[in-house]
Amino acid sequence: MPHQEAMSGRARPGDQADRPRVAVVTGGSRGIGRAAVSRLAADGFAVVAGYAGNRDLAEGAVKDVTDAGGQALAVQADVADEEQVAALFDAAASEFGGVDVVVHAAGRMYLSPVADLDLTELDAVHRTNIRGSFVVAQQSARKIRDGGAVITFSTSVVGLAFPSYGAYAASKGAVEALTMILARELRGRNVTVNTVAPGPTGTDLFLEGKDEETIARLAAQPPLERLGTPADIADVVAFLASPAGHWVNGQVLRANGGII
Repeated sequence: MPHQEAMSGRARPGDQADRPRVAVVTGGSRGIGRAAVSRLAADGFAVVAGYAGNRDLAEGAVKDVTDAGGQALAVQADVADEEQVAALFDAAASEFGGVDVVVHAAGRMYLSPVADLDLTELDAVHRTNIRGSFVVAQQSARKIRDGGAVITFSTSVVGLAFPSYGAYAASKGAVEALTMILARELRGRNVTVNTVAPGPTGTDLFLEGKDEETIARLAAQPPLERLGTPADIADVVAFLASPAGHWVNGQVLRANGGII
């Protein structure tokens, strides 16, 4: 069963004027997801940080928010499990009154040439990245409030076609297709649906297994000549979640420093 952690600042039932907008962020314990939790909380959102297994990191993300005076809750959920994801959304509704923004940042990456790919790893990547995205999209479509925003994650590698990224890029191509279709299926509800496709970004997921030479080569590719940071990507998320970004809909935003 999903596990819920302590939060602070519970919204008062029925008090619509004082109730904050509410964001659900999957993969909220580290990397881009954690940066999104912090940024959205700083923008005034009550945030539900979904996490798969690292309870300590999730609790740390919540503590950072609540120590700064914000409202946050951590809920354990496997994004590919429809019952756990439904419970994640229900926790947001129970504690804060509903869901206005969904940021689906949870993901899995495995690198291998296609010829050598372990198909067990392929299944694991697709379970998290494709099935997980469908499950989160389904709950979003059912439960997000009118006027909200759904933000999924792809990768710029879908266009850049780096060797060894076949399994990961294929799964994220599916996310892009799903996102575009969901944007059209939510016609009439004033809900935007977009995907953010980061380039090389300095997260644990990206850095794992790479030597310094490889990291330096990837950092030199953008005209801005550096790796992205989780905060760079969280800024894009915050824009799409804000009223200023609400005219952007059904798009893939390649947030990669200008890599072509």
